[in-house]
Amino acid sequence: MNTQFDAIVIGAGAAGLMCALTAGQRGLRVLVLDHANKAGKKILMSGGGRCNFTNTGASPANFVSANKHFCKSALARYTPWHFIALVERHRIAYHEKELGQLFCDDSSKQIVAMLLAECAHAGVEIRTHCTIERVEHTDAGHYRLHTPQGHFTSAALVVASGGLSIPSMGASGFGYQLAKQFGQHVLPTRAGLVPLTLSGKHAERLQDLAGVSLPVEATCNGVSFRNFMLITHRGISGPSILQISSYWQPGDDLRLDLLPGIDGAQQLADWQRTRRDTELKTVLGEVLPKRFAQRLCEHWMINKPLRQYTPAELHAIAELLAAWPLIASGSEGYRTAEVTLGGVDTDGLSSSTLQSKTIPGLYFIGEVVDVTGWLGGYNFQWAWASGHAAGMAIGG
Repeated sequence: MNTQFDAIVIGAGAAGLMCALTAGQRGLRVLVLDHANKAGKKILMSGGGRCNFTNTGASPANFVSANKHFCKSALARYTPWHFIALVERHRIAYHEKELGQLFCDDSSKQIVAMLLAECAHAGVEIRTHCTIERVEHTDAGHYRLHTPQGHFTSAALVVASGGLSIPSMGASGFGYQLAKQFGQHVLPTRAGLVPLTLSGKHAERLQDLAGVSLPVEATCNGVSFRNFMLITHRGISGPSILQISSYWQPGDDLRLDLLPGIDGAQQLADWQRTRRDTELKTVLGEVLPKRFAQRLCEHWMINKPLRQYTPAELHAIAELLAAWPLIASGSEGYRTAEVTLGGVDTDGLSSSTLQSKTIPGLYFIGEVVDVTGWLGGYNFQWAWASGHAAGMAIGG
């Protein structure tokens, strides 16, 4: 059994497999270790089983990080078009859903099969069911990993173990522990792209509307996302909420424009002129889900025939519809979060190679690093780009 490698990659996810196949194609001997029972588990479940594998519009502006410039180098050198070319070479049919989001026509299994085929062709060895008990950095500058399947040594160690999101898929804080072991600074982590929870009055007023969906523009801390919001039994979800959750923390002001793209003041004035005897809840029920419009009029506005409103009252209603304050109490946490915000501090890594600035041969890639993409294929693009950057740098 070969126990000596040029590089050992911890984690057989998107970033780890991309790094391994890239290094393998350069003639390096690469071993991938993962404690899960199979490679690419998060890839398999992504995009409802169809894998939103990239976004054609991916740019540094679509990522959250303490250093917004860090992701630029890797993203510029491995673009969505590079990955699309790989997908097309493997004859995987795909389609654009919306906003540049690319999905497999058939199944996310095809993306995993493609990555594994590329790894096999490059001579990469992959071991699943392999728990890492201990990692040592020897006096000779090598890395020695102790596992139930034996001891393995390499000149380079790549940590691609992911974040804390979806623990049921085997997510753990192993990568952060390893970073700390080697003196890398780790920024506080929290759940990102996650449904928000409501409590108290907001929960009581909206709970029985679970399943109701409407387009909104969610705004928090100067950032806005326009897409659908879904009311759930526990709070609110849907693309606009998942997106804004990465910018929101408890206590932050969260506002929803309930009529995005519509001038509420103008609309109300038109209604008052043409439908004087109609009640507010009726006209609002034509532009919003009926039950939701009714609930707004029960708790946040006074419902009466339109002719009875003063200009000041209509102005106040228009302002409320444009910036409805929603007080979320928290998030559903890592259990349902798509990503983990925070992680290994980019200040301690090279932006071009993802190598530690202080420990030679130690790399951190993918979700374990403090770079988090928006919803819509951006996190996969960061996995491919960071994996490729490290894979090209190892042994160089």
